Amino acid sequence: MKRGKLRVLLGAAPGVGKTYTMLEEGRRMADHGRDVVIAVVETHGRVATAALVDGLEVVPRRTVEHRGVELDDMDLDVVLARRPEVALVDELAHSNAPGSPHEKRWQDVEALRAAGIDVISTVNVQHMQSLGDVVREITGTVQRETVPDAVVRAADQIEVVDLSPQALRDRLSDGLVYPAARIDAALSNYFRLGNLTALREIALLWLADEVDDALKRYRAEHGIANRWETRERVLVALTGGPEGETLLRRGARIAARSAGGELAAVHVTTNDGLRERHPGALGKQRALLEQLGGTYHQVVGDDVPTTLVRFARSVDATQIVMGISRRSRLAAALTGPGIGSTVIRESGDIDVHVVTHERAGGGFALPKLGGSLSRSRTVAAFLLALIAGPVLTWLLSLTDDPDSITVDVLAYQLLVLVVALIGGMLPAVFAAVLSGLSLDFFFVRPLHQVTVQQPWHLFALVMYVVSAVLVSFVVDRSARRSRTARRAAAESGLLVGIAGSVLRGDDALQALVERTREAFGFAGVRVRQGDEVPATSGTFGDEPDAATTLPSGAVLEFAGAPDDPTQRRLLRVVEQQLDAALEHRALTRTAVDAERIAAVDRVRSAILAAVSHDVRRPIAAASAAVQSLRARDVRLGEADREALLATADESLRQLAVLLADLLDVSRVQAGVLAAAPVPTALDTVVAPALDELELGPEDVDLDLPAELPPVLADPVLLQRVVVNLLANAVRYSPDGERVRIAASAFAGRVELRVADRGPGIPEDRREDVFQPFQRLGDTDNETGLGLGLALARGFTEGMGGTIEVDDTPGGGLTVVVRLPIAGHLGVVGR
Repeated sequence: MKRGKLRVLLGAAPGVGKTYTMLEEGRRMADHGRDVVIAVVETHGRVATAALVDGLEVVPRRTVEHRGVELDDMDLDVVLARRPEVALVDELAHSNAPGSPHEKRWQDVEALRAAGIDVISTVNVQHMQSLGDVVREITGTVQRETVPDAVVRAADQIEVVDLSPQALRDRLSDGLVYPAARIDAALSNYFRLGNLTALREIALLWLADEVDDALKRYRAEHGIANRWETRERVLVALTGGPEGETLLRRGARIAARSAGGELAAVHVTTNDGLRERHPGALGKQRALLEQLGGTYHQVVGDDVPTTLVRFARSVDATQIVMGISRRSRLAAALTGPGIGSTVIRESGDIDVHVVTHERAGGGFALPKLGGSLSRSRTVAAFLLALIAGPVLTWLLSLTDDPDSITVDVLAYQLLVLVVALIGGMLPAVFAAVLSGLSLDFFFVRPLHQVTVQQPWHLFALVMYVVSAVLVSFVVDRSARRSRTARRAAAESGLLVGIAGSVLRGDDALQALVERTREAFGFAGVRVRQGDEVPATSGTFGDEPDAATTLPSGAVLEFAGAPDDPTQRRLLRVVEQQLDAALEHRALTRTAVDAERIAAVDRVRSAILAAVSHDVRRPIAAASAAVQSLRARDVRLGEADREALLATADESLRQLAVLLADLLDVSRVQAGVLAAAPVPTALDTVVAPALDELELGPEDVDLDLPAELPPVLADPVLLQRVVVNLLANAVRYSPDGERVRIAASAFAGRVELRVADRGPGIPEDRREDVFQPFQRLGDTDNETGLGLGLALARGFTEGMGGTIEVDDTPGGGLTVVVRLPIAGHLGVVGR
């Protein structure tokens, strides 16, 4: 029997239209004469989706009673007995009711396919088994119902039903996805714009991977060997050296430049394992690679370049990133081209990036000015003289021709010149003496003995030595100038880096200290100002080995200071830059202190302005009422006396509230707010706040779930937060519109939302409402001092929570307060 086909509609989140699309496709197939039935569909009360069910045959569901609750589910046996051509099965990851033939709905789908029935099904990306951890990190929600990735990947067709995150939020706000009671919580929790954007990206990337696998299968089936550059795949070659971190970060940046770029790293080991180095460094680099979202591979091969290129082709890499060779030019000349050159030659259409890196040479260090030629060149020249001399003698002795003496002399002279070019004077003189003796012993008669029968023999030997000395002098002078130039360039680079550190101001002092220790080879460098150590790098013993006093009075201390007079001039320049960095640091601190003082002055001025204007009004009203009561020349009735007493009482009450708010905002601004968080139930705080503002059911719509966990908060401060938010919401709500208070638990926190149907706040002014004395355009001075939201933020942050504003679906403003759940993630209530 022919196996049925599976078509999966993949969505990023609920509400994007998967079920709607499935039903539309079912109706289209039915209109074209195919036998289509609805095996199971979940409309979730969506009118437009339910309307598409009409006209299609619906297989009755089976009913199962479980623990006193009736559950209905797809009746697999009835669908199999009906044997339609196409079955529409919604929610592929659904768990079946107890007593069903299979535990999961995707297993029912497999049974339908085995019976030759085509299936169209739906699934959200958060239900993919491999993505559970990723989705939990993004949304804070654990998905209980999952489907193995292999089941979805085995589908004959996979389509993404896509909808932009903002369009989905608009649908949610319009009530097209969830009932009205669930809209606020959904928008503030799972359906945040960032969550939806991330889920959408995951869905598209998951499908892109599936398309990529299908493309590989197609190429393999049709024998296509050429690489198709459908996306950038960057392969980083790791050697185990310290430059690996630099290469990985560079590769990650290259991959990030293209949409859907992939990053991978490979380490090639030889069969004998002798080239395995720095296993600890490889472990750290592998951890970094995982953080960058790449994959690690390790392959074995004797020929490293060939193995690397072969692996790159096997993973369809478009670019290879590798470090520059650490071999010297002499080593390259003696042993042939390095790995990088071979990879470039064999890579073909794969781009190769050869990255230079500071750590490849063991860090930045200034070249020494002592000797002109390095010790390695001198040793190599001696070895060349010792090895090439006997070999040359043997080759020349093969032609026993007395007339070839001229060739013999020129051959030895060439050897002397080569040794002089490589190693300078001492190896050249050694090679000249050795060559003269060899020439006299093996090729000048009488043979096999050293004799000076003619004066020109001695003269020839002297000429050998002189020519060697002259050439070595030129080489030595050139090497000395080259080293001087390199040191000058290094000094310039050091000074440019130092100047850049100071100009950037990003912890310039610490950057200068580290750069100084690295450049001059100190074991440790630190700056001391009295008992304070603003910056330090490296290690120190009990006492520093050297110290110098900077013009600012600070002391620059060194450990393991090398005694090199040539470095003192540059070190004085560095000291000046360090002194400038210290001065910059002091000025920055002064500026911060000045800004803090200015902020306090602004608050103080605002408080004084408020006292002189807003506080004076209730004082004036209370004073007028008291004076009227005390007037002896005016007869007041009982009603007039009660009215004057009520005016005085109300004015004094307003004055007390204003003064309390002023004191609170002063405490918040001064950073001396004392909070005592304890496990607190929200209903024990919201109810007193409603009583304080004399608000009832006709004013407030309350939605506090009974299972809501307690929060870690200061009850007194939290009540002040709720009072201020409610007062603000009631003030701006239109007549007849109720304020909504709702709460829900999400990702270790409880979110308290206070929503109104007022005019709202423009997005560019939302931060302004949390500033003291901001009333966003109020001019009548009847609405208080503008401290409510400022105090709410100060109190909330003082309890370890956050507060922000958002749009209310349908118009208005919603203030969201997030507080940690008591006992969550190590928080233990008292």
